[in-house]
Amino acid sequence: MFVDEVLLRVEAGNGGDGCTAFRREKYVPMGGPYGGNGGHGSDIIFKVDEGLHTLLDLRYQKTIKAPKGENGRGKNQHGKGAEATIIKVPLGTVVTDMDTGLIIADLSHKDEEAVIAKGGRGGRGNTAFKTQTNTAPDYSENGEEGEKKNLKVEVKMLADVGLVGLPSVGKSTIISCISASRPKIAAYHFTTLNPNLGVTKSSDGRSFVVADLPGLIEGASEGEGLGDKFLRHIERTRVIAHVVDMAGSEGRDPYDDYCLINKELEKYNKKLLEKPMIIIANKMDLESAKENLEQFKTKVDCEIWEVSAATNKGLQQVVNRLADILDSIPTTPLYKDEEIESHILYKFKKEQPFTITKEDDIWVIKGEEVEKLLKRTKFSSEEAAYRFAKKLKRMGIEDKLRELGAKEGEQVRILDFYFDYKD
Repeated sequence: MFVDEVLLRVEAGNGGDGCTAFRREKYVPMGGPYGGNGGHGSDIIFKVDEGLHTLLDLRYQKTIKAPKGENGRGKNQHGKGAEATIIKVPLGTVVTDMDTGLIIADLSHKDEEAVIAKGGRGGRGNTAFKTQTNTAPDYSENGEEGEKKNLKVEVKMLADVGLVGLPSVGKSTIISCISASRPKIAAYHFTTLNPNLGVTKSSDGRSFVVADLPGLIEGASEGEGLGDKFLRHIERTRVIAHVVDMAGSEGRDPYDDYCLINKELEKYNKKLLEKPMIIIANKMDLESAKENLEQFKTKVDCEIWEVSAATNKGLQQVVNRLADILDSIPTTPLYKDEEIESHILYKFKKEQPFTITKEDDIWVIKGEEVEKLLKRTKFSSEEAAYRFAKKLKRMGIEDKLRELGAKEGEQVRILDFYFDYKD
């Protein structure tokens, strides 16, 4: 089964909690704090495995959860960091963050890997908070939460040449003649249900990969037929070979077929029409093909090659020409560096530290920094709660509440935690 797109939720591991402990030994006076830090949570990493060709292994996994780091222990023993969770994916996998619409990774090289979700940092044990003025801190931190993301994972095939055209124009026959690929071939539409890849060679031994992309039809870019599932694979091809039934064997006009496919390519991605393109005029062994070709040439300004896939005539010349074109154009990545790096820019952009609104007589405080501080605080310790309140004051939250008119005893909420406001 060919699966080339899945929606997936990933949850990196939380950091381990820090430990609150004290050294109590008979001959060690003033032992002091002795709690270790928690370990780092597991990162989720996608890594290319050239033995995979589909995302079938991920199809039925709705959520991937990575393990958390170990908690810190007494005697200053730090918790062990969790090993990275490696998810193997095919070459040509593109990972998109569904919440931001930004590309996280484009895995297009052998053994390439990318950190998709980072694990949380381990919480600090009470030893880490020891200072000259606070020699026996009675608090530690919870571990940070790992990143949680909703992803779209797609496989976009790495082929040098993409064969496009309406159903039954002979794409599968052509790829079976020029390579060792053996697709299913029959005299009905949509024989090809999956893209087929084949390696072909020119007369002088130059090899490249050709993809037979299943039948595009009118409306394919909007979800009609099977084309919308496979248009993504054309994006990676360096050259487009447009196969046209020049004999009009199914009662269609070859020029109309050509225009229809180009229209669908343009609707899906205008950049596709900027790629080098040749036209393969197939079925030239049939009647009316010569006459149709003469009319076709008057309407189209593009390189045309006459072939008959049924008799294997003219195909080697086409392969040689495609090799020449590939030699003359550079290999360019599917996405520019700045398109992928924009994910990092988004993550680290400077935001306001907090916002305060009033909802049903409750003051609601929101902000990444405030929420992270809350999650890391262990309120079982009075000293930790005091430290939390002190940090909120330093951030200016107390002054802002007073400015907005908060009164003594009113409730304040951060996430699911409620506090009483005291002036």
